[in-house]
Amino acid sequence: MTERLCIGVVAGVHGVRGALRIKAFTADPADLTSYGALTTEAGQTWRLKGASVDPKGVVTAKIDGVEDRTQAEALKGTKLYIERGALPEADEDEFYIADLIGLPAETPTGEPLGTIKAVYNFGAGDVVEVGGEQGEILVPFTLKAVPVVDVKARRVVIDPPELTEAEEDEDQGPHGD
Repeated sequence: MTERLCIGVVAGVHGVRGALRIKAFTADPADLTSYGALTTEAGQTWRLKGASVDPKGVVTAKIDGVEDRTQAEALKGTKLYIERGALPEADEDEFYIADLIGLPAETPTGEPLGTIKAVYNFGAGDVVEVGGEQGEILVPFTLKAVPVVDVKARRVVIDPPELTEAEEDEDQGPHGD
C-alpha cells in the first residue's frame, strides 16, 4: 500500500503575485486544503494560503516564498502529496485508486493477466493499465470490463473487451474502398 498519495498538481499560475493554479485529485477540490501541509516529490512542505476554488474546480492558492509569476511558473507540474494516514478509511465498497497499483489482475476464469501498473484518465473516463508477460493492455475502468475490485483480498478481475479484426475482401482495402 502506498504511504503517500498524490492529491494535486500545479497546473499553472494566476496573476502576477505568485498565486498557483492547482488541479485537485480529491472528490471535492476544496478538500485540498483540509489535510494540512502538503509535500512535494522533492520533500518540500507547502501550506496553501488564501485558497479558493473556481467554477471549473481548479484551486487557486499562495505558498510562502513564492512572490511573483516567474517563481510560480517554475513550479508548474509539481505534484502535491499527503500521508496515507491523513485520509479517512474507504467504505466497504470503495477504494483509493492508489491502492490498485501493484495488485494482481486475473480473468473471470482465474487466469493471471498481470499486475495493475497505473490508472489513467485522458478525459473520457478512467483506464486501467495491466502489465504482464504478454505486454501491457489498457482496459476501460468500467463495471463491465472490471467487474471485481477487492483490495482487501488483493483481487481484481478484468474482462477486457474482445479485440476483433475486420476481415478484408481480396478486392477491397481495409475500409471497403
